Amino acid sequence: MLDQFKFLPGSKSQPADRRNEYDVTNTVNVSSSPAVRDAVQQLLAATFPQASLDVLWLAFHDFDLLYEGRLPGYRGCDTVYHDKQHSLDMTLTMARLLAGHERTADKADQLGAERAIVGVITALFHDAGYIRRDDEPRRHNGAEFTIWHVSRSADFLRLVMPKLGYRHWSETAAKLVHFTGYEINIDDIELADPTDALIGHFLGTADLMAQMADRCYLEKCRDRLYSEFVLGGVAIPPHAKGPENILYQSGIDLLKKTPGFYQHMAMSRLDDKFNHAYRYIEALYDGRNPYMEFIGKNQQYLNTVIEQNAWHKLRRNPPCYTAIEQPLKSVSALVSRMLADHNAPASALTIS
Repeated sequence: MLDQFKFLPGSKSQPADRRNEYDVTNTVNVSSSPAVRDAVQQLLAATFPQASLDVLWLAFHDFDLLYEGRLPGYRGCDTVYHDKQHSLDMTLTMARLLAGHERTADKADQLGAERAIVGVITALFHDAGYIRRDDEPRRHNGAEFTIWHVSRSADFLRLVMPKLGYRHWSETAAKLVHFTGYEINIDDIELADPTDALIGHFLGTADLMAQMADRCYLEKCRDRLYSEFVLGGVAIPPHAKGPENILYQSGIDLLKKTPGFYQHMAMSRLDDKFNHAYRYIEALYDGRNPYMEFIGKNQQYLNTVIEQNAWHKLRRNPPCYTAIEQPLKSVSALVSRMLADHNAPASALTIS
Protein backbone atom coordinates (compact mmCIF):
# COMPACT_ATOMS: atom_id res chain seq x y z
CA MET A 1 0.00 0.00 0.00
CA LEU A 2 0.98 3.65 -0.32
CA ASP A 3 1.46 3.84 3.44
CA GLN A 4 4.97 2.44 3.00
CA PHE A 5 5.96 5.78 1.45
CA LYS A 6 5.00 7.88 4.45
CA PHE A 7 7.68 10.26 5.63
CA LEU A 8 9.92 9.34 8.49
CA PRO A 9 8.18 9.89 11.85
CA GLY A 10 9.28 12.45 14.36
CA SER A 11 9.69 16.21 14.36
CA LYS A 12 9.28 18.47 11.34
CA SER A 13 13.03 18.75 10.91
CA GLN A 14 14.58 16.71 8.12
CA PRO A 15 16.69 13.63 8.90
CA ALA A 16 20.18 14.81 9.79
CA ASP A 17 21.77 11.82 8.09
CA ARG A 18 20.18 12.25 4.67
CA ARG A 19 22.57 10.88 2.07
CA ASN A 20 23.66 12.91 -0.97
CA GLU A 21 22.37 10.37 -3.49
CA TYR A 22 19.00 9.87 -1.81
CA ASP A 23 15.61 11.48 -2.26
CA VAL A 24 14.14 13.95 0.17
CA THR A 25 12.77 11.18 2.43
CA ASN A 26 16.18 9.46 2.54
CA THR A 27 14.57 6.19 1.44
CA VAL A 28 15.26 5.92 -2.33
CA ASN A 29 18.65 6.08 -4.00
CA VAL A 30 17.90 8.49 -6.86
CA SER A 31 21.24 7.80 -8.54
CA SER A 32 20.04 4.23 -9.20
CA SER A 33 17.63 3.55 -12.07
CA PRO A 34 16.50 0.19 -10.61
CA ALA A 35 15.81 1.77 -7.22
CA VAL A 36 13.74 4.58 -8.71
CA ARG A 37 11.99 2.25 -11.15
CA ASP A 38 10.98 -0.07 -8.32
CA ALA A 39 9.74 2.82 -6.17
CA VAL A 40 7.73 4.27 -9.06
CA GLN A 41 6.25 0.89 -9.91
CA GLN A 42 5.25 0.27 -6.31
CA LEU A 43 3.50 3.62 -6.20
CA LEU A 44 1.63 3.10 -9.46
CA ALA A 45 0.80 -0.54 -8.71
CA ALA A 46 -0.80 0.50 -5.43
CA THR A 47 -2.62 3.34 -7.17
CA PHE A 48 -3.73 1.37 -10.26
CA PRO A 49 -3.80 -2.30 -9.17
CA GLN A 50 -5.39 -3.48 -12.43
CA ALA A 51 -2.95 -1.73 -14.76
CA SER A 52 -0.04 -3.32 -16.60
CA LEU A 53 3.18 -1.45 -15.86
CA ASP A 54 5.51 -3.46 -18.09
CA VAL A 55 6.14 -0.40 -20.25
CA LEU A 56 7.99 1.23 -17.36
CA TRP A 57 10.65 -1.47 -17.48
CA LEU A 58 11.20 -0.65 -21.15
CA ALA A 59 11.21 3.10 -20.50
CA PHE A 60 13.81 2.88 -17.73
CA HIS A 61 15.88 0.53 -19.89
CA ASP A 62 15.93 3.04 -22.75
CA PHE A 63 16.66 5.82 -20.27
CA ASP A 64 19.76 4.01 -19.07
CA LEU A 65 20.92 3.38 -22.63
CA LEU A 66 20.45 7.05 -23.52
CA TYR A 67 22.13 8.54 -20.46
CA GLU A 68 24.99 6.06 -20.38
CA GLY A 69 25.86 6.56 -24.06
CA ARG A 70 24.75 3.09 -25.13
CA LEU A 71 21.73 4.11 -27.24
CA PRO A 72 22.74 4.05 -30.93
CA GLY A 73 22.98 7.54 -32.35
CA TYR A 74 23.50 9.34 -29.02
CA ARG A 75 26.62 10.35 -27.11
CA GLY A 76 25.25 10.01 -23.59
CA CYS A 77 24.82 12.52 -20.81
CA ASP A 78 27.70 14.97 -20.24
CA THR A 79 25.86 17.77 -18.40
CA VAL A 80 26.98 18.05 -14.80
CA TYR A 81 23.89 19.66 -13.24
CA HIS A 82 21.21 18.06 -15.40
CA ASP A 83 22.71 14.62 -14.96
CA LYS A 84 21.16 11.19 -14.61
CA GLN A 85 20.40 11.65 -10.91
CA HIS A 86 18.34 14.77 -11.50
CA SER A 87 16.05 13.09 -14.04
CA LEU A 88 15.56 10.07 -11.77
CA ASP A 89 14.85 12.28 -8.75
CA MET A 90 12.35 14.30 -10.77
CA THR A 91 10.63 11.14 -12.06
CA LEU A 92 10.15 9.80 -8.54
CA THR A 93 8.69 13.16 -7.50
CA MET A 94 6.33 13.04 -10.49
CA ALA A 95 5.09 9.58 -9.52
CA ARG A 96 4.42 10.77 -5.98
CA LEU A 97 2.39 13.74 -7.23
CA LEU A 98 0.35 11.44 -9.45
CA ALA A 99 -0.27 8.98 -6.62
CA GLY A 100 -1.23 11.76 -4.23
CA HIS A 101 -3.71 13.18 -6.70
CA GLU A 102 -5.36 9.86 -7.43
CA ARG A 103 -5.65 9.11 -3.73
CA THR A 104 -7.51 12.36 -3.00
CA ALA A 105 -9.44 13.16 -6.21
CA ASP A 106 -13.05 12.25 -6.80
CA LYS A 107 -13.44 9.32 -9.17
CA ALA A 108 -14.65 11.56 -11.97
CA ASP A 109 -11.55 13.72 -11.66
CA GLN A 110 -8.96 10.96 -11.53
CA LEU A 111 -6.40 10.80 -14.32
CA GLY A 112 -6.23 7.05 -14.75
CA ALA A 113 -3.34 4.67 -15.29
CA GLU A 114 -2.58 5.50 -18.93
CA ARG A 115 -2.20 9.23 -18.33
CA ALA A 116 -0.11 8.53 -15.24
CA ILE A 117 2.24 6.30 -17.23
CA VAL A 118 2.57 8.97 -19.93
CA GLY A 119 3.42 11.47 -17.20
CA VAL A 120 6.13 9.24 -15.78
CA ILE A 121 7.68 8.56 -19.20
CA THR A 122 7.65 12.28 -20.03
CA ALA A 123 9.32 13.01 -16.70
CA LEU A 124 11.98 10.39 -17.33
CA PHE A 125 12.97 11.97 -20.66
CA HIS A 126 12.20 15.61 -19.86
CA ASP A 127 15.90 16.56 -20.17
CA ALA A 128 16.79 14.23 -23.04
CA GLY A 129 17.34 17.34 -25.14
CA TYR A 130 20.66 17.99 -23.41
CA ILE A 131 22.10 14.81 -24.92
CA ARG A 132 24.03 15.21 -28.15
CA ARG A 133 23.31 13.10 -31.22
CA ASP A 134 26.07 11.55 -33.30
CA ASP A 135 24.81 13.15 -36.51
CA GLU A 136 24.85 16.71 -35.21
CA PRO A 137 27.54 19.34 -35.80
CA ARG A 138 30.18 18.72 -33.20
CA ARG A 139 29.63 20.53 -29.91
CA HIS A 140 31.67 20.51 -26.76
CA ASN A 141 28.94 19.75 -24.23
CA GLY A 142 25.19 19.21 -24.07
CA ALA A 143 24.82 22.32 -21.92
CA GLU A 144 25.23 24.30 -25.13
CA PHE A 145 21.61 23.30 -25.87
CA THR A 146 20.34 24.90 -22.65
CA ILE A 147 18.17 27.57 -24.25
CA TRP A 148 16.30 25.16 -26.54
CA HIS A 149 16.82 21.81 -24.84
CA VAL A 150 13.11 21.38 -24.06
CA SER A 151 12.18 21.44 -27.74
CA ARG A 152 14.86 18.81 -28.29
CA SER A 153 13.36 16.74 -25.47
CA ALA A 154 9.99 17.02 -27.22
CA ASP A 155 11.59 15.69 -30.41
CA PHE A 156 13.03 12.75 -28.50
CA LEU A 157 9.64 11.95 -26.98
CA ARG A 158 8.14 11.86 -30.46
CA LEU A 159 10.64 9.13 -31.25
CA VAL A 160 10.50 7.10 -28.05
CA MET A 161 6.74 7.07 -27.37
CA PRO A 162 5.92 4.90 -30.43
CA LYS A 163 8.71 2.51 -29.46
CA LEU A 164 7.05 2.10 -26.08
CA GLY A 165 3.62 1.46 -27.61
CA TYR A 166 2.28 4.95 -26.91
CA ARG A 167 2.31 6.46 -30.40
CA HIS A 168 -1.11 8.03 -29.79
CA TRP A 169 0.41 10.05 -26.95
CA SER A 170 3.49 11.24 -28.84
CA GLU A 171 2.31 14.77 -29.66
CA THR A 172 0.71 15.26 -26.26
CA ALA A 173 3.92 14.24 -24.49
CA ALA A 174 5.89 16.58 -26.77
CA LYS A 175 3.68 19.44 -25.61
CA LEU A 176 3.57 18.41 -21.96
CA VAL A 177 7.36 18.50 -21.59
CA HIS A 178 7.27 22.26 -22.23
CA PHE A 179 5.76 22.71 -18.76
CA THR A 180 9.30 22.04 -17.47
CA GLY A 181 10.91 24.86 -19.45
CA TYR A 182 10.74 28.47 -20.52
CA GLU A 183 10.76 28.23 -24.32
CA ILE A 184 6.97 28.46 -24.53
CA ASN A 185 4.80 30.50 -22.19
CA ILE A 186 2.87 28.01 -20.07
CA ASP A 187 -0.40 29.77 -20.90
CA ASP A 188 0.31 29.25 -24.60
CA ILE A 189 0.70 25.46 -24.46
CA GLU A 190 -2.28 24.08 -26.36
CA LEU A 191 -3.60 20.67 -25.34
CA ALA A 192 -6.50 18.85 -26.98
CA ASP A 193 -7.79 17.61 -23.62
CA PRO A 194 -7.79 20.11 -20.70
CA THR A 195 -7.25 17.19 -18.32
CA ASP A 196 -3.72 16.84 -19.65
CA ALA A 197 -2.85 20.27 -18.29
CA LEU A 198 -2.78 18.75 -14.81
CA ILE A 199 -0.06 16.35 -15.98
CA GLY A 200 1.83 19.40 -17.19
CA HIS A 201 1.45 21.08 -13.82
CA PHE A 202 2.82 17.98 -12.14
CA LEU A 203 5.80 17.87 -14.51
CA GLY A 204 6.73 21.50 -13.92
CA THR A 205 6.23 21.11 -10.19
CA ALA A 206 8.27 17.91 -9.95
CA ASP A 207 11.14 19.45 -11.92
CA LEU A 208 11.41 22.46 -9.60
CA MET A 209 10.84 20.57 -6.36
CA ALA A 210 13.33 17.80 -7.07
CA GLN A 211 16.07 20.30 -7.89
CA MET A 212 15.51 22.69 -5.02
CA ALA A 213 15.07 19.92 -2.43
CA ASP A 214 18.31 18.17 -3.43
CA ARG A 215 20.56 17.88 -0.39
CA CYS A 216 23.41 19.40 -2.42
CA TYR A 217 21.32 21.96 -4.30
CA LEU A 218 23.42 24.94 -3.24
CA GLU A 219 26.74 23.38 -4.15
CA LYS A 220 25.32 22.10 -7.43
CA CYS A 221 24.08 25.57 -8.35
CA ARG A 222 27.46 27.13 -7.59
CA ASP A 223 29.66 24.46 -9.15
CA ARG A 224 27.52 22.92 -11.87
CA LEU A 225 24.48 24.98 -12.89
CA TYR A 226 26.67 28.06 -13.27
CA SER A 227 28.95 26.12 -15.60
CA GLU A 228 25.98 24.99 -17.70
CA PHE A 229 24.73 28.58 -17.83
CA VAL A 230 28.11 29.71 -19.14
CA LEU A 231 28.24 27.01 -21.81
CA GLY A 232 24.59 27.54 -22.73
CA GLY A 233 24.82 31.27 -23.26
CA VAL A 234 22.70 32.15 -20.24
CA ALA A 235 25.35 33.57 -17.91
CA ILE A 236 27.02 35.38 -20.80
CA PRO A 237 24.51 36.65 -23.39
CA PRO A 238 25.65 35.90 -26.97
CA HIS A 239 26.54 39.51 -27.78
CA ALA A 240 27.85 40.52 -24.36
CA LYS A 241 30.86 42.83 -24.48
CA GLY A 242 32.95 42.79 -21.35
CA PRO A 243 32.27 41.51 -17.82
CA GLU A 244 29.77 44.25 -17.02
CA ASN A 245 27.26 42.62 -19.40
CA ILE A 246 27.54 39.15 -17.87
CA LEU A 247 24.35 38.03 -16.14
CA TYR A 248 26.11 35.79 -13.62
CA GLN A 249 29.67 36.78 -12.80
CA SER A 250 30.41 33.53 -10.94
CA GLY A 251 28.84 30.56 -9.24
CA ILE A 252 28.67 32.57 -6.05
CA ASP A 253 26.98 35.43 -7.90
CA LEU A 254 24.38 32.95 -9.14
CA LEU A 255 23.75 31.84 -5.55
CA LYS A 256 23.40 35.44 -4.41
CA LYS A 257 20.60 35.81 -6.94
CA THR A 258 18.97 32.47 -6.09
CA PRO A 259 16.72 33.86 -3.30
CA GLY A 260 15.23 36.24 -5.86
CA PHE A 261 14.69 33.37 -8.29
CA TYR A 262 13.03 31.35 -5.53
CA GLN A 263 10.68 34.13 -4.46
CA HIS A 264 9.76 35.68 -7.79
CA MET A 265 10.12 32.88 -10.32
CA ALA A 266 10.00 29.43 -8.71
CA MET A 267 7.21 30.11 -6.22
CA SER A 268 5.25 32.07 -8.81
CA ARG A 269 5.29 29.04 -11.08
CA LEU A 270 4.54 26.59 -8.27
CA ASP A 271 1.69 28.63 -6.80
CA ASP A 272 0.18 30.37 -9.81
CA LYS A 273 1.15 28.64 -13.07
CA PHE A 274 0.98 25.14 -11.58
CA ASN A 275 -1.90 25.90 -9.21
CA HIS A 276 -0.31 24.61 -5.99
CA ALA A 277 0.05 21.12 -7.46
CA TYR A 278 2.81 20.41 -4.91
CA ARG A 279 0.11 19.98 -2.28
CA TYR A 280 -0.77 16.55 -3.64
CA ILE A 281 2.45 15.27 -2.07
CA GLU A 282 0.81 15.82 1.31
CA ALA A 283 -1.59 12.92 0.75
CA LEU A 284 1.35 10.52 1.03
CA TYR A 285 2.95 12.02 4.14
CA ASP A 286 0.18 12.68 6.67
CA GLY A 287 -0.35 16.26 5.54
CA ARG A 288 3.33 17.14 5.38
CA ASN A 289 5.39 18.05 2.33
CA PRO A 290 9.01 16.91 2.77
CA TYR A 291 9.99 18.59 -0.50
CA MET A 292 8.79 22.05 0.48
CA GLU A 293 10.26 21.57 3.96
CA PHE A 294 13.70 20.81 2.57
CA ILE A 295 13.44 23.60 -0.01
CA GLY A 296 12.76 25.98 2.86
CA LYS A 297 15.75 24.59 4.73
CA ASN A 298 18.02 25.09 1.72
CA GLN A 299 16.83 28.65 1.19
CA GLN A 300 17.20 29.51 4.88
CA TYR A 301 20.74 28.16 4.92
CA LEU A 302 21.59 30.07 1.75
CA ASN A 303 20.31 33.30 3.27
CA THR A 304 22.56 32.72 6.30
CA VAL A 305 25.58 32.04 4.09
CA ILE A 306 24.92 35.22 2.09
CA GLU A 307 24.44 37.35 5.21
CA GLN A 308 27.65 36.03 6.79
CA ASN A 309 29.58 35.88 3.51
CA ALA A 310 30.44 32.35 4.64
CA TRP A 311 30.81 30.57 1.32
CA HIS A 312 33.24 28.09 2.83
CA LYS A 313 30.27 26.44 4.53
CA LEU A 314 29.15 25.05 1.18
CA ARG A 315 31.55 22.13 1.06
CA ARG A 316 29.55 19.13 -0.14
CA ASN A 317 30.98 17.43 -3.22
CA PRO A 318 28.45 14.84 -4.45
CA PRO A 319 29.17 12.41 -7.30
CA CYS A 320 28.22 13.42 -10.83
CA TYR A 321 26.31 10.84 -12.90
CA THR A 322 27.24 11.25 -16.56
CA ALA A 323 28.54 9.06 -19.38
CA ILE A 324 32.01 10.64 -19.45
CA GLU A 325 35.01 10.28 -17.21
CA GLN A 326 35.95 13.24 -15.01
CA PRO A 327 32.95 15.31 -16.13
CA LEU A 328 33.62 18.18 -13.72
CA LYS A 329 37.20 18.54 -14.90
CA SER A 330 36.09 18.46 -18.54
CA VAL A 331 33.39 21.09 -18.03
CA SER A 332 35.75 23.25 -15.95
CA ALA A 333 38.17 23.45 -18.87
CA LEU A 334 35.42 24.41 -21.31
CA VAL A 335 34.04 27.08 -18.99
CA SER A 336 37.48 28.58 -18.31
CA ARG A 337 38.07 28.86 -22.04
CA MET A 338 34.72 30.56 -22.65
CA LEU A 339 35.20 32.98 -19.75
CA ALA A 340 38.61 33.91 -21.11
CA ASP A 341 37.06 34.60 -24.52
CA HIS A 342 34.67 37.06 -22.88
CA ASN A 343 37.33 38.66 -20.67
CA ALA A 344 35.57 37.42 -17.56
CA PRO A 345 37.66 37.21 -14.38
CA ALA A 346 39.32 33.87 -13.73
CA SER A 347 37.72 33.86 -10.27
CA ALA A 348 34.33 33.51 -11.95
CA LEU A 349 34.79 29.77 -12.05
CA THR A 350 34.30 27.80 -8.85
CA ILE A 351 33.95 24.13 -9.56
CA SER A 352 34.91 21.13 -7.49
